Amino acid sequence: MRGVTPAAPTASVVPRERFDRLDALRAVAIVWMAVFHFSFDLAHFKLTQQDFYRDPFWTVQRTCIVSLFLFCAGAGQAIAAAQGQGWPRFWRRWAQVAGCALLVSAGSWLMFKDRYISFGVLHAIAVMLIVARLTAGWGAWLWLAGAVAIGLDRVVRHPFFDSRWTNWVGLVTHLPVTEDYAPVLPWLGVIWWGAAAADWLLAHRPSLLAGPLPGAARPLAILGRWSLSFYMVHQPVLIGVLWLVATILR
Repeated sequence: MRGVTPAAPTASVVPRERFDRLDALRAVAIVWMAVFHFSFDLAHFKLTQQDFYRDPFWTVQRTCIVSLFLFCAGAGQAIAAAQGQGWPRFWRRWAQVAGCALLVSAGSWLMFKDRYISFGVLHAIAVMLIVARLTAGWGAWLWLAGAVAIGLDRVVRHPFFDSRWTNWVGLVTHLPVTEDYAPVLPWLGVIWWGAAAADWLLAHRPSLLAGPLPGAARPLAILGRWSLSFYMVHQPVLIGVLWLVATILR
């Protein structure tokens, strides 16, 4: 695969600037996620009655939100590689994501105990960003690699992957009891497809990524640049407010 010419242009072709349209798309994902979490928190504090574990209205939404978020992460990594981002800068950003993942595990253990998050979305991104970086030169082969990653999760299951030490891979025979779970398989496929899509757009339709945004959408681009900070702050704020409301209503 290394011998295949990458679909993305070289770093000298891609200017080192923010891609507002991708930032805005990432913001759509995190705003949608915040609405989803707010609805979940309402049910957690028994202010509403919703089944977030079995109702397709919520389970399908969760799949769509995670898919959009990871697709943007893959696209962002492809753009960074095309712009010639060095490993030191990559590792600085990676450390932020990994550190926040550890904080999520700690916070969820305090709140949910046995259902704490051992490998959620941030944990998955921390692992898959490394994979995406190492496979940045695969070009169009990323489409096939993504299909294999997604398809493998559909056809392979084994009890070996059911423990907390191994379920991060995926391929589990039953879903773990946890408040968030985003294993490498199949989600690595979405990351790879996001990278493949960005490679193709940079080579053939760069204006779709780098074009200007309407004035009303510019705040979304700003929010998308601070997606990790928003991710970490929004739930403590929502939980704190709803806890206060639930306490008053008792």
